[in-house]
Amino acid sequence: MNFKSIIGKAKKQADVAIEKRGGQDALKQDLNELKDIAKGKGTAKDKAKAAAEALKEPGRKTPPTGV
Repeated sequence: MNFKSIIGKAKKQADVAIEKRGGQDALKQDLNELKDIAKGKGTAKDKAKAAAEALKEPGRKTPPTGV
């Protein structure tokens, strides 16, 4: 097995997936949105629903909490 080849293919697939979602900036916005949801109020079930809804579209769609 050629692990460099496998790693290279995985990196290319990850890059394609990131670009489909809007690039690095959108990925960072998604991460921050998920952090805000996790730190917010509500039950785990409510947070899971909010996170699933937030990831349907790339990038932050809701304002950060405390703003």
